[in-house]
Amino acid sequence: MEQLAAWLSGITHVSLVTSRKLVHTGSVVLFLWALRAIILRIVWARSDDAAARYGWRKITGYVAMAIGTLGIARVWFIGLGSFATFAGLASAGLAIALKDMVANLAGWVFIVWRRPFTVGDRIQIGEHRGDVIDIRAFQFSLMEVGNWVDADQSTGRVLHVPNGLLLTQPVANYNRGFPYIWNEIPVLVTFESDWKRAKELLLEIVAKRPEALSERAEQALREASKKFFIRYPTLTPTVYTTVKDSGVLLTLRYLCPPRRRRGTEQSIWEAILEAFAEEPRIDFAYPTTRFYRGAQEPETPGRP
Repeated sequence: MEQLAAWLSGITHVSLVTSRKLVHTGSVVLFLWALRAIILRIVWARSDDAAARYGWRKITGYVAMAIGTLGIARVWFIGLGSFATFAGLASAGLAIALKDMVANLAGWVFIVWRRPFTVGDRIQIGEHRGDVIDIRAFQFSLMEVGNWVDADQSTGRVLHVPNGLLLTQPVANYNRGFPYIWNEIPVLVTFESDWKRAKELLLEIVAKRPEALSERAEQALREASKKFFIRYPTLTPTVYTTVKDSGVLLTLRYLCPPRRRRGTEQSIWEAILEAFAEEPRIDFAYPTTRFYRGAQEPETPGRP
């Protein structure tokens, strides 16, 4: 180490003390890089799980950064007093000059500490929705869903969101807490249709499908209630009846996993179309216009 420091001092014309510090700094960085590479190689050899690999890569990176920062600080700053003074002055300067970066770093600490979401969760923050695919010290990345694509499917775009938004924007998590969402399918039938029979058919259709997750949803709800105050009077599918201008609106409401909303809608709609096609007393409604000509209409008792 001394020979390397002397050689570095000779070619760079810096003091021997500074050369020693540079050599020690390089040694710390090289050692931590090699140790992290060895750990990751072992993990890669023993596991094919992408989530486990991602977690080890992130954890080893954060640990190496923390240890490296402390190790290099001890090399360049003599005594804890000097380091504490430097850290205090540096923190004050950063808080003023790099406000956004400090907010992003605080947001990252919030993510690590409170864990409002993890990689793989589907979230919405502000106007941005997507699946979390990466979390870093200053930003996290989303695989965007929605926007111009219907039913929460992926657009193919990757959004890089600053961590600081977590401190000012509400975050909706589709997976944490209660891992299901309520989805509704509106079905409009004419006033002349047998809407009671249509309602029965809708309940029969959703009850026969794998989307009827009431038992698993009840178990998930019990687990979620240990952490959050979540209560639902019922988790079974239901159909609500409403009268609209063009007919009777039957709204089918059921539980489904967040990423299967479009698939469940498609399968249920196909079953509805097949079932209604076999019922002559049920017709779909659509916006219509009726004209009344008083002079040509037959007289009705009680009507002037």
